[in-house]
Amino acid sequence: MSEESKLQIEPVSSALGAEVRGADLSKPLGEEKLAALREAFSEYGVLFFRDQTLSPESQIRFAEAWGSIVINRFFTPVDGFPQVAEVRKEPHQSFNVGGGWHTDHSYDVEPALGSVLCAKNVPEMGGDTLFAGMSAAYDALSDGLKETLSGLNALHSSRHVFGDLADLPADMRDRFGNPEKATQDTVHPVVIAHPLSGRKTLYVNPGFTRHFEGWTMDESRPLLDYLYKHASNEAFTYRFRWEPGAVAFWDNRATWHYAVNDYPGQLRLMHRITLDGEAVSA
Repeated sequence: MSEESKLQIEPVSSALGAEVRGADLSKPLGEEKLAALREAFSEYGVLFFRDQTLSPESQIRFAEAWGSIVINRFFTPVDGFPQVAEVRKEPHQSFNVGGGWHTDHSYDVEPALGSVLCAKNVPEMGGDTLFAGMSAAYDALSDGLKETLSGLNALHSSRHVFGDLADLPADMRDRFGNPEKATQDTVHPVVIAHPLSGRKTLYVNPGFTRHFEGWTMDESRPLLDYLYKHASNEAFTYRFRWEPGAVAFWDNRATWHYAVNDYPGQLRLMHRITLDGEAVSA
């Protein structure tokens, strides 16, 4: 790779994340750059790009270089592009999408590989996204707790978030659809071997994990709450500040994210593509 075309990949924290310079995502990327990005994606869990000019078509092309796109069955799509979901909060709305720690599509039998989020309109201040690294969080657990978790599975569901009984404000219901499709529950290991890096990784999240398999929700809650508090510790997190043209590409098997809702009266519009993944294993 020539010096002119060489990527600059700089870690942004010790737990996860790297900022990438030298990649114009609006154009097809050569195999050398894609190989370097694949290696960085496996190592850092989330990649950040600045100053991009992505149309829906170029965002789709970049995503398809990594795998097939999963059509989100709940989000409103961009007109003419069912592959691209709108993540929108209007100035008059108080509720935001993703305003709590979660990882996308853990409720699917084959969890999503990752998500590509592109900033279209961002608030003058606020609207950051927090990311947390689940391999680093797992590594910091005690040996005794690691042993306990190694034999556990957990149930994940979308029913309480997107289903008929989801507690959504009236002014947000038109942003989601197909509540009748929020009927799929699935079970995953609590600790997985990450499909790319092979690292042991904590795989529960506050958004979609309901309880441990064979345990009641009441029995599960104390241990899940402990894991959530542990994994969201600032030692394992990074705060990304958005600006127009910024792109984040994260691995849903390795990270959580949290869209901070601190911009009342302002528009925030993002375009998101999610990629098909594979079954995860202990």
